[in-house]
Amino acid sequence: MLYWSLVFLVVAVIAGIFGFFGIASAAAGVAKVLFIIFLILFVVTLLMGRRTKV
Repeated sequence: MLYWSLVFLVVAVIAGIFGFFGIASAAAGVAKVLFIIFLILFVVTLLMGRRTKV
């Protein structure tokens, strides 16, 4: 998933350079959503890893 977020980031930058504002905002929006999903998954994984079995 991190690969796809980086791909969308590159697409957003390239679209911004060429002036396609609609494409740039859509790609940046997808990159933001993927970043939030990664952040949530990181926190969940961090919390699950801290649990100890009794």
